[in-house]
Amino acid sequence: MAEELQQPIPASPITDEEGEVSQNGSGEDVEHEEEDDAGYEDEDEDGDGDEDKKPVAEDSKVRSQRDKLENLFQRLSSEKVALRVHDIIIKGNTKTKESLIEDEVDALKQASTIQELLKAASIANARLQRLQIFDSVNITLDSGPPELPGTANVVIEVVEAKNPLSGDIGIFTKPEARSWSLEGSLKLKNLFGYGDLWDGSLAYGWDQTTEVSAGVSLPRFRRWFTPVFARASLLSQDWLKFSSYKERSLGLSLGLLSTPNHDLVYNLTWRTLTDPSQMASREVRRQLGHNLLSSLKYTFKVDRRNSPLRPTRGYCFVSTTQIAGLAPDIRSLQFLRQEFDICYAIPLGFYRSALNFGLSGGVIFPWGRGFLNKPSSLPDRFFMGGNSSPVCSLGGPNSLLGFKCRGLGPTETRRQTKYNHDSTATDAPPERDVLGGDLAVTAFADLSFDLPLRVLREAGIHGHLFACAGNLTKITENEFRSFSLQKFWQSFRSSAGFGIIVPTKLFRMEVNYCHILRQFEHDRGKTGIQFSFSSPS
Repeated sequence: MAEELQQPIPASPITDEEGEVSQNGSGEDVEHEEEDDAGYEDEDEDGDGDEDKKPVAEDSKVRSQRDKLENLFQRLSSEKVALRVHDIIIKGNTKTKESLIEDEVDALKQASTIQELLKAASIANARLQRLQIFDSVNITLDSGPPELPGTANVVIEVVEAKNPLSGDIGIFTKPEARSWSLEGSLKLKNLFGYGDLWDGSLAYGWDQTTEVSAGVSLPRFRRWFTPVFARASLLSQDWLKFSSYKERSLGLSLGLLSTPNHDLVYNLTWRTLTDPSQMASREVRRQLGHNLLSSLKYTFKVDRRNSPLRPTRGYCFVSTTQIAGLAPDIRSLQFLRQEFDICYAIPLGFYRSALNFGLSGGVIFPWGRGFLNKPSSLPDRFFMGGNSSPVCSLGGPNSLLGFKCRGLGPTETRRQTKYNHDSTATDAPPERDVLGGDLAVTAFADLSFDLPLRVLREAGIHGHLFACAGNLTKITENEFRSFSLQKFWQSFRSSAGFGIIVPTKLFRMEVNYCHILRQFEHDRGKTGIQFSFSSPS
């Protein structure tokens, strides 16, 4: 096929109507001033005649090539055209190892038809762009050697990043938690030519979180067929306001498997829980001190929605399984943790409206000797509340609109010191620690629709009506023996409301009016206007 395209295209014969010989009425041939113009005809043949023939010949050649291309496209659309790759030629990689590029485009060698080759070239281009080390990638299909008909050479031209160092900085807010954070990161690309990405980041929260981390990721490690990464982090989280403890952890994460549907990560973390206030409840005080978290976390995800920010059709399922206690240490936490999310979007056919509904659940339970009498790890329990959108935030049963961060679930009265007792001698109830739950379930329904104003529709701004419900409870330390589905159902909290959504490329902003339908004592739900910023996960 490639050989056929390279053959010279013969020019079609040209008929000059002005050169026709005419006849008079008697049928005799008539010559028009043949003798007088003989000299001029000789000049035309030597001079202007060649110039006149060139445009005509070029136009004929273009028409012939166009006809051949049309025939080629018709052939491609009607039948498979056999073609195989003879060689892959790589250009422009001054620093990047050629073996890295060859591994990413290996599928090109498996193509047996030109249709398969075009599809494989498109996928290879996307994979090379995803490495984030090239400014541009261009893949060209050329004909193979003349002595090997039916072959093609693939020419890959890359332009490596001119500036391998990049960085960004920003200020982010969480209105539901009334917190701000300053976050910055630096990234160094392709330091050793293996597509390696080195990065460091710093996040400082005014009242909750501080994190410093550094890591490296590789698109391939030796013959390992998926990207791998390693990351070290130092994290400090302040939960004194909600649960009377501070958490500090030093950890190492290793990404062992990463595909569009599967993710496997090993975590090794040394964690310390402290109570600077000396007011923690009895349940929290039991968990203070040092512990070691050695765990494997596997995530399976299938997302068939047409958009993660405003889905109008499709479904999504996410399952996360974590097993902890893989280190032979008495301080190693031992538990099994399972959570899932499932959601579905149904288009309604008017005003681009769609009904989204979903269900999330999770459970954590200790294992090992005497596990029935053990409590679950406090930081690894399920906490519910905050105003993150349940439509696009798929992170387990933690979102319940209208309730503040860690705003519902089991609680316990904080310890009363002498100073604290004197300062709260009024009728105000004593403060309580939020303990989280071992079993959690949430559900939501969301009806989204376009607004009547054209300027809002063009900007993607739309409205929605929503309702959500959820509950969590304790089942460890033999509490599962008294667990009742009826009591669990009767203690569900719920809310409903409406709002306006402003989707962007990075996040989804919501301005909602939430009405609390049901809450219990010690819950922190509030009816009114609330702001929400959610990133797709």
